[in-house]
Amino acid sequence: MNPIVNSVISLSAMGLVFGAGLAYASQKFAVEVDEKEAAILDALPGANCGGCGFPGCGGLATAIAQGNAPVNACPVGGAPVAEAISIIMGVEASAGERIVARVLCNGTKQNATDKSKYSGILDCKAAAMVSGGGPKSCEYGCMGFGTCENVCPFDAIHVLDDGIAHVDPEKCVACGKCIEACPKSIIELVPASKEVVVDCINKNKGKEVKVNCSVGCIACGICEKNCPFDAIHVENNIARIDYSKCTSCMICVEKCPTKAIAGDLKNRKKADIVPDLCIGCTICAKNCPVDAIAGELKQVHVVDKDKCIGCGVCAKKCPKKAINMI
Repeated sequence: MNPIVNSVISLSAMGLVFGAGLAYASQKFAVEVDEKEAAILDALPGANCGGCGFPGCGGLATAIAQGNAPVNACPVGGAPVAEAISIIMGVEASAGERIVARVLCNGTKQNATDKSKYSGILDCKAAAMVSGGGPKSCEYGCMGFGTCENVCPFDAIHVLDDGIAHVDPEKCVACGKCIEACPKSIIELVPASKEVVVDCINKNKGKEVKVNCSVGCIACGICEKNCPFDAIHVENNIARIDYSKCTSCMICVEKCPTKAIAGDLKNRKKADIVPDLCIGCTICAKNCPVDAIAGELKQVHVVDKDKCIGCGVCAKKCPKKAINMI
């Protein structure tokens, strides 16, 4: 027999044998694909940011399919993705309130002092190691070298001309990358709907804080004493807000002597009573913490806009939905 023909026949026979073996092995040792997991992975945005706490979207899809993570675990996808995954899993979606990162420092070039001049690598971690905690006099202050900016996969945080990092809440998905990268641990997640934030995390005593930063929290307790909802307390020389109680009334913003508590008073809403809906039940007046609502029983009530702090308690309590916050 011709050697070439013999070789072709031999190789063909070997190919058939090996092919049959591979086909058998693929069936014998096939990994069963979870259809739910595949559908969940397809529903996820594919950012692979790790903000959910799992190794990428694949890891999260597996965890959700196995019941080890909630359907709303993806911070990037938000409510729409949670809804889609809830349908796949056959459960009710509950996306919860959206949260965003916030740099808890207002120690700008104008507000804070420096103890030294740094001329090394423009990296916060490097500066913190070689400059005794960084060039700023405030050991808790943002150094503004952009380490957080460099790790953000969504272009949501930038160091501006004032020398500190700022988060764009519209772009932020709360993935947590900036929080992990910040050597000062001054970036935290806060509810996106809350307009009131303590922009300071300096735990030193008041006198030392004032020397280093004109807008730092001095733990005076004025905010705590004036809050009608017991939503802010001084802990370890720093004011902290309990957002489960905070109504964004902004009294703390008004009262803070150093302006360490941020909140735009121009955005403060006021209660507005719809006359045609008000039945004069007096529930709103009884629950107003600042006596800004008046009126006789069974008569249309009136809001004193100068007194109203925009807390929204009256609107929540009104049984007839006769109060709007505008």
